[in-house]
Amino acid sequence: MNYLKEFIYRLRGEYTTERLISMGMKVGKDFGRLNGVILDPSHCWLIEIGNHVTMAPRVHVLCHDASTKQFLGYTKIGRVTIGNNVFIGAETVVLPGVTIGDNVIIGANSTVTHDIPSGMVAVGSPARVIGTTEAYIAKEKARMADAHCYGDDYTLRKNVSIEKRMKQKNELLGKIGYID
Repeated sequence: MNYLKEFIYRLRGEYTTERLISMGMKVGKDFGRLNGVILDPSHCWLIEIGNHVTMAPRVHVLCHDASTKQFLGYTKIGRVTIGNNVFIGAETVVLPGVTIGDNVIIGANSTVTHDIPSGMVAVGSPARVIGTTEAYIAKEKARMADAHCYGDDYTLRKNVSIEKRMKQKNELLGKIGYID
């Protein structure tokens, strides 16, 4: 284990994915956990994440809900299961007792309070299904035909030049583009 990484996470009050796995969380292959994702450390053994899952910045996955503690003397807890090929957008909260199926897209700023079936796109607070993943991808693929598409040379990870940044900025005025 990378002790420096673990130390930095603990300073921020966070846990590394590796630490949570050692505490009982199950995670499949190719898990993308971006900055600020919170995976409930107090009940992480109740979390199961499938293969090829991406959680955008500041997603919270909670297996406990203390709203009942003051009134009942007990906190609600429940398993959270996330299937394969799932994208969860930034600032989303997934609550206890939820299952997210395979091939699902959850839009940014959603609150997932109930199960989301496989092959669906869900958005909102509370999250509701708005269509199929297949239809959403087909719509975006059609939009790409008339849109600016950029390679990874337009990303910070490839040290994009100032000239390319300005070119992209101008080309996307009032438009949506796509990047590799």
